[in-house]
Amino acid sequence: MTPIRFSLRSKLALMALVLLALPWVGYQYVQEMERFLLDGQRQGLIATARAVATALHERPQLFGRTPGSSTVSLSDSLLPGEEVLELAIASMPEQVPAEPPRPVIPARPVDGAAEVSAILRALERNTARIWVIDRDLDVITHTGSLAPPATPAAGPLQSFWHGLLGSVGLRPDTPAAQLADIPPPSGQAISGTLFGATTSWLRPVSGTDVLIVAAAHPVWVADRVQGAVVVEESTLAIQAVRDQAVERLAWLTFAGLAIAAGVVLGFASRLSWRIRTLRDEAESAIDARGRITGLTSASTAGDEVGDLSRSFSTLLGRLAQHHGYLETIASRLSHELRTPVAVVRSSLENLQLETLPPAASTYLERADAGLRRLTRILARMSEATRMEQALATTDPERFDLCAVVAECVQGYRLAHPGRVFDAGLPDLSVWVRGAPDLAAQMLDKLVDNAVDFARADSAIRLHLSVSGHHAHLSVSNLGPCLPASLEGKLFDSMVSGRGSDATGEPHLGLGLYVAQLIAGFHGGRLAACNLPAGDGVVFTASLHVVTDGGTESVRQQI
Repeated sequence: MTPIRFSLRSKLALMALVLLALPWVGYQYVQEMERFLLDGQRQGLIATARAVATALHERPQLFGRTPGSSTVSLSDSLLPGEEVLELAIASMPEQVPAEPPRPVIPARPVDGAAEVSAILRALERNTARIWVIDRDLDVITHTGSLAPPATPAAGPLQSFWHGLLGSVGLRPDTPAAQLADIPPPSGQAISGTLFGATTSWLRPVSGTDVLIVAAAHPVWVADRVQGAVVVEESTLAIQAVRDQAVERLAWLTFAGLAIAAGVVLGFASRLSWRIRTLRDEAESAIDARGRITGLTSASTAGDEVGDLSRSFSTLLGRLAQHHGYLETIASRLSHELRTPVAVVRSSLENLQLETLPPAASTYLERADAGLRRLTRILARMSEATRMEQALATTDPERFDLCAVVAECVQGYRLAHPGRVFDAGLPDLSVWVRGAPDLAAQMLDKLVDNAVDFARADSAIRLHLSVSGHHAHLSVSNLGPCLPASLEGKLFDSMVSGRGSDATGEPHLGLGLYVAQLIAGFHGGRLAACNLPAGDGVVFTASLHVVTDGGTESVRQQI
């Protein structure tokens, strides 16, 4: 299975997804802030209830009691222990048959209600309700409302944004009428206050996530609790602050992610472009024959990519020096050995003129054979150098490659009478630009290689075809396949897959190298591969064809 390939930009984009954790952290902070504000609201309501209750302390006439009166009501005649027992039972519904809590009943006319209302009027607020009740859970008076004040209508964009937040539960839509109809607290909720304790609680509003925060404080007359002050307020103000914070967080998150994504993608694109440029320069620095045609320009950047570019430039410079040495070693050796060989040849010629014993003639013949062999080796070593010089000075011309191949095939049949040559040539002319004698020399190298490796009873096939702007000339033979060790370097100089021929003369691996030079002169290249059946090898020369007008030129690759 082909592995999934991720580009550098894709990887950096995936890494940028870590930034999505920032909105989650921000939302957690907003929730923590909401809990802090809710606790502050509870403490504020407790303080308000305590302040109102302080104003009502030690005023029995406000709760229908007459100071100094000898008349005692039934509730006033209960002992403290009996009173606590009675209220404790009422406040523990899980131990008695369940019955709905008794809500506070509407206010009844009592003495002192007008005075209590006058006290509460100074504390009246639009977003809070204040209740004053007596020991019988009867409302003496109340003021305020839980409904928020009217706000101006939101614009289209704000309405859309609020609707979007409401769809995910971040901005509840609570009608003002729904908050105005909230019933008063139950007697069970404030029963603890009538014991003398300051209490606070939360109760939800049905169908919304709005909460009603309530606090109750007892009102004392002497050492008895005569009533309680209950202050209620909704959490709409806190939720408004929360929604504004979430809204700002969302906008800042979107803006931050957009900026971060742009910066990351820009950085990744710039880095990818620099790496691709370095790759293209490295690939174009070496041509198909392994020659270093140009060095990459070392980058002046101080980062790792710049260091890699400078390392490539240094490496290619050293390879160019070594490659130049390898290219000239053959000509240097032939030049240095030419004089010693001439000395040895002249010495042998002088010895042949002298009268020698019969036993010395044998050694003289061996020396002469070795000298001839050494001369042929030097000639082949000089061939590549002479070929490069010849290609550099040869003027290309337009010629028919099909005619050249047909003429060469006839010569091969005469030169190798024991071999069978099958030629597959097109009926039309195949025009290329170059040198016909050099093209014939290239074909000679390929055919000589095929003759050396082909089986004795097999035919050598030559095939010429045209595809697009290239002519494909192939030479195939049945025999051993190409060794894996020569893959990619078969056409290099001084590389050979053979040890020696029938005469024992070594091969220097220059034949295919010269053929590759000639193919490059004709605007093409050589390639070698095994036959599909695995029983032989095919060499293919792809040469650039020209039009009938001959206006296309050949690029010099020497």
